[in-house]
Amino acid sequence: MLNIIWAIIAGLVIGLLAKLVVPGRQAIPLWLTIVLGIVGALVGNWLATVFGVRHTSGIDWIRHFLQIGVAAVLIIIVAPLWMRRGARRSP
Repeated sequence: MLNIIWAIIAGLVIGLLAKLVVPGRQAIPLWLTIVLGIVGALVGNWLATVFGVRHTSGIDWIRHFLQIGVAAVLIIIVAPLWMRRGARRSP
């Protein structure tokens, strides 16, 4: 249970940092930001493992940058799709 709570907190932080990196306004709900942050964290960890930079001495800055970068790319892809989805519902 504690792992799920930490995943949500990490997803929130990574998702919000990714939204700060992406220029413009992203009209996506907080829950979607958290989900994209969690996915960004998981894919970023995998990429860090592939590149051999997952475990370094001190703070793993490269891993964190990869996580935020992946989440930012996901936000860039998903935000316009989310906005179009809402536009179709309007009469």
